[in-house]
Amino acid sequence: MPSGKETRLLHLGEMEKLDKTLFRLEQGFELQFRLGPTLQGKPVTVYTNYPASGEVFDRHKFRTLSWHNPTGKEDDSDKYCKLDLQISGSYQYYFSLGNEKSGGGYIVVDPILHVGADDHVLPLDCVTLQTFLAKCLGPFHEWEDRLKVAKETGYNMIHFTPLQKLGLSRSCYSLADQLEVNPEFSSRDKKCSWSDIGALVEKMKNEWNMLCITDVVYNHTATNSEWLRLHPECGYNLVNSPHLKPAWVLDRALWHLTCMVADGKYIAKGVPPLIENDNHLNCIRKIIWEDIYPKIKLWEFFQVDVNKAVQQFKALLTQGKMSTKSDPNQHLQIVQDPDYRRLGCTVDMNIALATFIPHSNGPAAIEECCNWFRKRVEELNAEQYRQTNHHQEQAVNCLVGTVVYERLAGNGPKKGPISRKHPLVTRYFTYPFKELTVQEEETMINQPDKACYFMAHNGWVMGDDPLRNFAEPGSNVYLRRELICWGDSVKLRYGNKPEDCPYLWAHMKKYTEITAKYFHGVRLDNCHSTPIHVAEEMLATARSVRPNLYVIAELFTGSEYIDNVFVNRLGITSLIREAMTAYNSHEEGRLVYRFGGEPVGSFVQPRLRPLMPAIAHALFMDITHDNECPIQHRSAYDALPSAMIVSMACCATGSTKGYDELVPHQISVVSEERFYAKWNPAAHLASGEVNFQTGILSGRLAINRLHQELGAKGFNQVYVDQVDEDIVAVTRHCPNTHQSVVAVSRTAFRDPKTSFYSKEVPEMCIPGKIEEVVLEARTIERTASPYKKDEHFINGLPNFTVELREHIQIKDSKIIKQAGTAIKGPNEFVQEIEFERLTPGSVIVFRVSLDPKAQEAVGVLRNHLIQFSPHFKSGSLPDDHSAPILKTLFSSIASKLTLADLNQVLYRCESEEQEDGGGCYNIPNWSPLKYAGLQGLMSVMADIRPKNDLGHPFCDNLRSGDWMIDYVSNRLISRAGACAEVGKWLKAMFVYLKRIPRYLIPCYFDAILVGAYTTLLDVGWRQMSSFVQNGSTFVKHLSLGSIQMCGIGKYSCLPDLSPSLHDVPYRLNEITNEKEQCCVSLAAGLPHFSSGIFRSWGRDTFIALRGLMLVTGRYLEARNIILAFGGTLRHGLIPNLLGQGTHARYNCRDAVWWWLQCIQDYCKIVPNGLDILRCPVSRMYPRDDSSPQPPGTMDQPLYEVIQEAMQRHMEGINFRERNAGPQIDQNMRDEGFNVTAGVDRETGFVFGGNRFNCGTWMDKMGESDRARNRGIPATPRDGSAVEIVGLCKSTVRWLLDLSGKNVFPYRGVTVKRQGKEETITYDEWNRKIQGHFERLFFVSENPADPNEKHPNLVHKRGIYKDSYGASSPWCDYQLRPNFTIAMVVAPELFTPERAWKALQIAEEKLLGPLGMKTLDPDDMVYCGVYDNALDNDNYNVAKGFNYHQGPEWLWPIGYFLRAKLYFSKMIGPEIYAKTVVMIKNVLSRHYVHLERSSWKGLPELTNENGQYCPFSCETQAWSIGVILEILYDL
Repeated sequence: MPSGKETRLLHLGEMEKLDKTLFRLEQGFELQFRLGPTLQGKPVTVYTNYPASGEVFDRHKFRTLSWHNPTGKEDDSDKYCKLDLQISGSYQYYFSLGNEKSGGGYIVVDPILHVGADDHVLPLDCVTLQTFLAKCLGPFHEWEDRLKVAKETGYNMIHFTPLQKLGLSRSCYSLADQLEVNPEFSSRDKKCSWSDIGALVEKMKNEWNMLCITDVVYNHTATNSEWLRLHPECGYNLVNSPHLKPAWVLDRALWHLTCMVADGKYIAKGVPPLIENDNHLNCIRKIIWEDIYPKIKLWEFFQVDVNKAVQQFKALLTQGKMSTKSDPNQHLQIVQDPDYRRLGCTVDMNIALATFIPHSNGPAAIEECCNWFRKRVEELNAEQYRQTNHHQEQAVNCLVGTVVYERLAGNGPKKGPISRKHPLVTRYFTYPFKELTVQEEETMINQPDKACYFMAHNGWVMGDDPLRNFAEPGSNVYLRRELICWGDSVKLRYGNKPEDCPYLWAHMKKYTEITAKYFHGVRLDNCHSTPIHVAEEMLATARSVRPNLYVIAELFTGSEYIDNVFVNRLGITSLIREAMTAYNSHEEGRLVYRFGGEPVGSFVQPRLRPLMPAIAHALFMDITHDNECPIQHRSAYDALPSAMIVSMACCATGSTKGYDELVPHQISVVSEERFYAKWNPAAHLASGEVNFQTGILSGRLAINRLHQELGAKGFNQVYVDQVDEDIVAVTRHCPNTHQSVVAVSRTAFRDPKTSFYSKEVPEMCIPGKIEEVVLEARTIERTASPYKKDEHFINGLPNFTVELREHIQIKDSKIIKQAGTAIKGPNEFVQEIEFERLTPGSVIVFRVSLDPKAQEAVGVLRNHLIQFSPHFKSGSLPDDHSAPILKTLFSSIASKLTLADLNQVLYRCESEEQEDGGGCYNIPNWSPLKYAGLQGLMSVMADIRPKNDLGHPFCDNLRSGDWMIDYVSNRLISRAGACAEVGKWLKAMFVYLKRIPRYLIPCYFDAILVGAYTTLLDVGWRQMSSFVQNGSTFVKHLSLGSIQMCGIGKYSCLPDLSPSLHDVPYRLNEITNEKEQCCVSLAAGLPHFSSGIFRSWGRDTFIALRGLMLVTGRYLEARNIILAFGGTLRHGLIPNLLGQGTHARYNCRDAVWWWLQCIQDYCKIVPNGLDILRCPVSRMYPRDDSSPQPPGTMDQPLYEVIQEAMQRHMEGINFRERNAGPQIDQNMRDEGFNVTAGVDRETGFVFGGNRFNCGTWMDKMGESDRARNRGIPATPRDGSAVEIVGLCKSTVRWLLDLSGKNVFPYRGVTVKRQGKEETITYDEWNRKIQGHFERLFFVSENPADPNEKHPNLVHKRGIYKDSYGASSPWCDYQLRPNFTIAMVVAPELFTPERAWKALQIAEEKLLGPLGMKTLDPDDMVYCGVYDNALDNDNYNVAKGFNYHQGPEWLWPIGYFLRAKLYFSKMIGPEIYAKTVVMIKNVLSRHYVHLERSSWKGLPELTNENGQYCPFSCETQAWSIGVILEILYDL
């Protein structure tokens, strides 16, 4: 992958619907869809409406993406399909599983904005926007002079309110014609056209470096829109929306009430035109309840005409009509009249006939039945009456609430007396006819030619669901008077698609095209109430005209998730956020932190990383045109500091014209008719002119310039410090140069003239070296005539201005008293600032660098990090004096490491380190690291890095001192050789790391280690097999288990090999200084089986060896392990616990067979592998009773040792363990120390053991005295254990094959019988096992099978027994996963159909998420939770007695899956394909566990259903080995 490309990974999860999650991406990014664990192996198809290259976007057109699998077919961990994102907008993706749609979501690609004649990029975080009310710009030829104020004060984007012809109300947002330019912009001699406006916009872009955006209003149009009169179907009228009729009747009644109150006709009833108190309000309530509601009888719209219904019912009964009703649960209900006529509702007569049945046909019975029916309909009508009453109560409450706000409230508009111009409440509907009485007017609602002009006004509903349209049927907003209504605008009715209202869609499309043609972006007005499907369609149109359309909107949904629905579906670039919502400076600072940037000192993220959910990009406005005036709410002194705080946010910022001029009232979008002032740089200003002396204009220019510089130069890290209740310090930090800009603002939320502000300002400590004061500014009062509202121009407070100084040195500052320098640490300068005149309304901004030594150290560090990532080029410095080792690339130092060295550098757990006299690093207030090597640190940092969790104890420890840093390098230096060179390189890098400020250490420590770690992994993989090198991420990460488990400790674990053997590694003993062998040994598991006598086990080693060493290509080390164990053969057995050979225990029957299987695998996998058979084996015990012999005393070729093992089994093995008793096993009973094994002459099966020992892998010995299980094995598995029979068959078959090719000199084994020697050939032995296996091991489906010795013990048929001939016969019949091992090593023993059936039963009963249940859950002693610490009276579980009686072990799953794969091929291609899917899906869970595990391994076992087991090894050799094997088989 090219290093420059930013790539994000989106992991798909089954049924994951992410339409409320926001994923933001940039153009030029690559997005990869990958399969999450639930989907791996399954047939997933990904669809998207992102257009294919060269195609035009159509949001309804989806295409499928093709899958790439870079590493081939073994698993799906790297499989992906991708999008190269080159076009901005909102795109949808979804995926299906087979034919079922399974999940999906959206991605939003940001536009790239270009400005200037050279079209240079304007980054979104550099935007400084100012809103202008278009109608206040005056005639078009004067616009430039007015807009110039924005240019001169440093804004780079203008937001115009709509430029169209306005409606009668003169509100900026009530448009009479969406296609026509406002005629007021034209002058007598020149009509203003769209192309004129377009030319000005283009000039501003090219000459002023400013972009322009404007509003689009889709939700409503002015009531006097001419096109609406011609197309009344575009509104919600009483013809297309008859459900609004009751609300219209109420609305007219309230209008008539207004007229009567205005005319003084209700004074007698206590309501004068001027409403002044609660008594008046109560009288209004009384009038509505007593005079209006009873007259208009709204309930009738929802009721049935009882008499009419009864007549109809009676007629049907008389005719003898029967019901055809089928559903007995249907009850009689009112069916709403779709035309909403009074008493027009009906009931379903079918249900009525089924409910009310006369007992005879006589007239009396019919009459009685009709009465019952009447009673029921009257009850239903009464229910409708009650329901209407609830609506009426709400309507009165809302009406009175509105009157209180509009007429009485201190913060309301105080509208004065009720009149026709200022009615009691705003009308909800248009009424373009002559006024009549209420009754006369109502007749019009049933005349379509009139009713179509009664249209619903628009407005907004407090707390409503923004995704629901409140004017549609099912909503009672208009009836309940819950709408806060805009009486100048009609709500538009689009329907669900263009065909529902063709004229409206076409009209609005034209409007959108005009807007997108002339403007660089749009603001979606009233976005949360605009039908989302309409906005989606319109924005798609706009983007087809202008692909990089900048889209902003303000959402009042009250929920970030619902905000995300709008952002996702509409592709909104920036959401408007209001600083005016902050109730104090603390909250204002919090908003800055919330809306952009990352924490200072954040980690460097990789270019390829998961796609994380985002919050919408913000356009953070100090004031919007809807906000109340901050001078009234806060104080004039606060304008400058709040503008500064907002401007320090790492996002787009904005303001509204009038804020900078300190206009002391809200500039109303409805009633303001004056013009904005023009720019005049001259000293003397006339009325209607402004310059830098006005308000905070000079401060605004400096603030805007700074905001744009910080965005352009990558100052994307943010820290907000609340110094005291009024002072906020915001730091913006550049992670490349490590320059900071710190802005200290003293807010004035309270008026300094009337509130107390302390003269004492706390001192501030600024880390680093202050290069300059970028700007200092104070809001000051000056003498001027008092503020008087100008009649023609919008003017601000004349008596305030800003005292501004830019780019000065600290000593020249008027705000700072003095600045001292303190040294916080050896490399940390801190400057202590004492303020003198940081008065309320002041700001001061510092530019801060690291102190020079630290700056140099960072530069050098970045220079040495370039070898790992080009990201570090910026800010790097050449290094002239560095240690010689740094002149060498790290990859060249690392390339000298062997895989055994990598075990030291990357891994080693606590007990391994303790053996060498060390230990893992312990993080205070947290926990020790899992490994002493780099993986221990990387596991923690992998969790911290994506979340930038800089507060983690790990980061605290790095910031607090150099302990961890020194531990990492010194641990390796003490090891000598190639490891020490890595340590020295790290130490040389850490010299510079220690010279940088402590807050940056976690970030750079991480960068150094990530670079080193990824290089080391590559070095490891390069030394492994092509299977690993060309393998998937999963294969590669599993193969690291080989490095994790295979190491060389201070003391050798393996017995020494024959001195005559070549290629054996040697080292000098640190103590004796003599040469000694240092072969790699394989740990059974970490942390419990990793060091000392408990590290090496025969069985574990040889179950794991094929996967961890042969498949990964570590052939020489595998050979050495095979030969070392071969040297310890005694009694024909390989030891279980190796104990360096001298303390070996020969108490297991299976290790020798796993050893023999490994030799066979070695010969097959390794090039010239058969050579191993002639390698010398130094016999430690030439005879069973020999004392341990030094290497070389007696050497034999390996094939002789193999033959001895076979020979001894055929002769029969019978001995008592040496030192039998508590000194070698404190739990074993005496009989358990007697070891027997042999071969049954008739069947050829290997057998052995007794009921007091456990010679297979299921080797749990009881330990509890309380439960009386001490000394009793939980699973003796004596007799012929199924996997041993399979392993023996595999070996016999192999030796037969070799002897036939004369590679193995023996044809069979010779035994003495009754004094005579007798030879049993391998051919004979092979045939015996083959002939008897299925007969004796398969549990037949036939209950009368003659081969079944104990038919009464069978409880599952179609399976293979776990053993044959156990001393407790029922144990033979237990369902366990061991038969799958025999299937893999000796598949010829099984009939494919029977094998498949048995595997299906095993899958159903034993397969867990990560492992296989060790016992059938239907078994009476099954218990799936292993607790080794529990001691109680329960025989079956005390002291972990159920270790192999249910818990889910991982290694058998490898054999189960390999067996399924093998036999599915034999069953047929369809079954094989399904099996591959199933295997990939199972393995995906192992992949997830491996990635999430801080041990980077797979556990020994889990409790039932994959639950974590605290007593398990966290990472186990054979668990990793078997998963590698199945991937190798795939």
